[in-house]
Amino acid sequence: MTEAPVRAAAAVRVNLADYNPWTLRAYDATVATTCRMFWGCPRPELLALYGRNIGARHLDIGVGSGYLLDRCRGADGPRAVTLFDLNPNCLAYTAKRLDRYEVATARGTVLEPFPLPAASFDSAALNLMLHCVPGDLAAKGAALGHAAACVRPGGRLFGSTVLSRGVPVPRRARALLWLLNRRGSFHNAEDSLDALHAQLSSRFADYTVTVRGCTAMFEATVE
Repeated sequence: MTEAPVRAAAAVRVNLADYNPWTLRAYDATVATTCRMFWGCPRPELLALYGRNIGARHLDIGVGSGYLLDRCRGADGPRAVTLFDLNPNCLAYTAKRLDRYEVATARGTVLEPFPLPAASFDSAALNLMLHCVPGDLAAKGAALGHAAACVRPGGRLFGSTVLSRGVPVPRRARALLWLLNRRGSFHNAEDSLDALHAQLSSRFADYTVTVRGCTAMFEATVE
């Protein structure tokens, strides 16, 4: 087996360990603390990101516990939500949490085309997940393309990711990033702001990136 499949298999094992029915119960508080204290991006910033961009038919990619979807308030919805993740624990937990909506789930990897209809969503989000995907941003950029293919022309693609280069990374954040990369929970030791811009600009004519601490929030219009 070559290096890439071995690395991907290891990442899946870590993901299943990190996001299980027990850890997901504490996920909301854990992420709120790390986003504010380490990544420099308080949760209200991420809720506002959702509120600005979410549409009536929404695709959420790398769903975690579904906190932001549960709490966001968008002008156009959502009314129907499709959850896409490799981890069945996250899909089950979030689907139950959002059962007031019309919820569908799909399982797969973001590095391959999604098993979903093309141009069928008003919005798609990849929130706090690219830094968990193995490879550099040149490889992870495929996830942006696969997500965009599922969004109708004029729809919105948005998300956030923690970067290690080209953004302010305080000492406490750098120490935690080192630990998470060493464990295999994160794969962003080489992820930079310039590399993120390169991936976005190669796919979207209209996009913005907002940096909060070492977190980059991106918003784009799908053509």
